[in-house]
Order: sequence, then structure tokens, then C-alpha cells
Amino acid sequence: MKTNTILLFVSFIIVLTFSSFTENENIDRKEKFIVVLDAGHGGKDPGKPSKYGFKEKDIALKIALKIGEQLEKNPNIKVIYTRKTDVFIELKDRPKIANNANADLFVSIHCNAHHTQAYGTETYVLDIGNTNRNFEVAKAENEVIFLEDDYEKHYEGFNPNSPESLIGVTLAQEEYTDQSIMLASLIENNFVNILKRKSRGVKQASLWVIHQTAMPSVLIETGFVTNKSEGAYLNSKKGQNEIAREIANGILEYKVSIDKNISNHFFEDITTESSVAGEDEIVFKIQISASSKALDLKPYNFKGLNDISRVKEGGLYKYFYGRTSNYDDTKKLTEEAKSKGYNSSFIVAFKNGEKISLTDALKTTEN
Repeated sequence: MKTNTILLFVSFIIVLTFSSFTENENIDRKEKFIVVLDAGHGGKDPGKPSKYGFKEKDIALKIALKIGEQLEKNPNIKVIYTRKTDVFIELKDRPKIANNANADLFVSIHCNAHHTQAYGTETYVLDIGNTNRNFEVAKAENEVIFLEDDYEKHYEGFNPNSPESLIGVTLAQEEYTDQSIMLASLIENNFVNILKRKSRGVKQASLWVIHQTAMPSVLIETGFVTNKSEGAYLNSKKGQNEIAREIANGILEYKVSIDKNISNHFFEDITTESSVAGEDEIVFKIQISASSKALDLKPYNFKGLNDISRVKEGGLYKYFYGRTSNYDDTKKLTEEAKSKGYNSSFIVAFKNGEKISLTDALKTTEN
């Protein structure tokens, strides 16, 4: 009887312990900030060619692994890699890994190439306007599709060589564009301010690998393997450590900004919507920037632009130029914003003061 009691007690303790571990694991998995690091190319896909012998697939992998090492020092971050060795991962499977993990960020690492001695870094977010800007970059990064078996079936007629095909890209990433731009800006700023490297800017392109992700996503061109000096830097341990460190720092800065007031979700400075349109009408604005800082809505803070409004979502302040109920007028507003240097600006729609999908707005408006 005594033995049975002891066994029962021990079993009870084991169950409690196991339940505690399971519960802690679930909490841990749920609460961690998940970053998917995607080392571009790999295996039979070497990436950009370089006459100096620098291999993009190897450089991208080493940098991605080093970024992961930095991030994994933070106990609140979980890192997932699309590849950790020199293997070929189909393009369609890379974003799928991030989506299945319910990731908070997707960061794809690449190297650039050009027939000249061009140099510098670039970080891309999705071109949700499908304007075919930076088409050659998109074409080069998307062409890996042709190395895959049954690519016609998997990509449903998507042709990396066709601008018309890219126009058909949906607005699936629209909701995450501002966060993606914020992350891209933080990373590029670190390259410039800390590493003193040349930044070619935050840009937009129709890239399959970030188009298919359901979270903020960026593709980083860490430099040109076709530039003798920069290629050597990218290929060096010193260069890879420095690049990885500043990308990791950018991700950490982004997380801190997002974590601030994460439960807050409210709108500011859009009470004048009714003066432009009736309650049931759609209002279009041009988003020109996103920041963790609240700026005064004065022209001197926005390169001379007037009619600036602001929205706060989570830890981000989003700034908009102009307002109109006529979609045709947004082209002029966008051109005006870009003439002031806001090259990554894009159209956002509101209804009754609430932001809605641009796709839904265009379906419901008669303009």
C-alpha cells in the first residue's frame, strides 16, 4: 500500500513537472519575437557572378549565420533559417518557412552585381504599387525560378522577364509596407553612420521572395561582388562580422520601437476628413514616412510639404501628405511627394477615419 502511494505521488509530480515544462514551452514559443533569416541562393544557384571569384551564395550564408548568432543572444528572440548550409532552396519555399512559423520579420540576405565598378548597399521592400521600378533588380533576383522543377505550375505563369507579369503582383504586403520601410531605413542608417559605407537607399521592387510573406520583410543587397574592393570586403571575415552586426542591430532597434506602446492603436490628426468627403466616402492620402518619433506637423519637418497628417499604430507614427476623395488626384500628390525626396511614398485609403485596404477602396469607389 505504501509503495503504491509513493508511486502515485511520484507520478503526480512527473505529470505536474511535464505540464509545467509544456506550458512554459508554449508561453516561450508564443512570446518570442521570431525572425526568419534567408541566405539568398545556395546549392546549384550560385547567385551573382564575379570575375574576382567572390561567391554570393557563400557570402550571404555566412552573413546570415552571423546575424543569427547576434540575435540569439537575446532570450526573447527566436531565429529560424531558410538554410544553414550550401543547399538549394526553391524560391517559393523561402517565404513559406516564414509564414508557417508565424514570423514577425523576414530578412533576406544578398549581394549585388553590375557591369561597372558600382558599389554600396541597398535594402528593398515590396513595390506594392507594382510600378516596375527597379525592374532589373527584381528580374535578377526572381530568375532563380527557372532553376526549379515544374516552375510553371508553382508560379502560375509568373515570368521574371516580363514587366507585365510583375504588374499582376497583388497588394498582399500592403499592410506591412511601413514597418518594412522602417526596418530597411534602420539597417541602411547603420551601414552609413556606423560602418561609413555608401548607401544607395531604401528601394522598392516586385520581388517574389518578399511578396509572398505575411509579415514585414526586407531584402538586403549587402554590396557589390563585382566591385573589386567591396567584393573583397564582403568576402572577408571582418566585413561579414561588421555587416551582420549592423543588420542585427537594426533588427533589435526595430523590435524596441515596435514593442513600445504595442497595445496602442489610435488615429490622430484625421478629424478633418469630413471636410473633404462625406462619411461614407473614401479618402486617399500619400504615406511619406514612418518613424518611432512624433514630429510636429509643420512644413519644415517635411521638406516644405503642407497638409501633413499623422497616425499612430503600435510603436510607429505614420505620416501622410494630402488628402483627396478622387483617386485620380493621387498621382499628382504622389509626384509632389517624390519631388521633395519621398521616393518610397505610396497611396493609403481611409474610410470613416479608419485605414482600409487600397484594394477594397478601389473596389468600392467610383473614381
